[in-house]
Amino acid sequence: MTKQIRVFDPALCCSTGVCGPDVDPALTKMATLHLDVKKAGFDMERFNLAQEPQPFVESKAVKELLDTKGADALPAVTVDGELVMYGRYPDRSELAAMLEVDEKELHRKEPAAKINLL
Repeated sequence: MTKQIRVFDPALCCSTGVCGPDVDPALTKMATLHLDVKKAGFDMERFNLAQEPQPFVESKAVKELLDTKGADALPAVTVDGELVMYGRYPDRSELAAMLEVDEKELHRKEPAAKINLL
């Protein structure tokens, strides 16, 4: 059974980290990793506190984290509803461990046949 990973971002104007004058490398890495994990077929979603507050309220673990530690504790990560990390984003190897898969499985799968448009 595939595990369900949810990443709860702090209030951001965008999830990529490339908006505004300063690029946040942690956000750009997380955006790329999220895309890779999704394209590899795993169940992973991200929620932005500023744009999607409802999931923060609906997640018992994240709501409790916010009630006790405040929004400074974000980002937070849950696996199947259980809080497994907060205060920073996971890296590829940590996500692989959360999903109980080999890290190689979290890379984008290339199409079997490439199309030459020249």
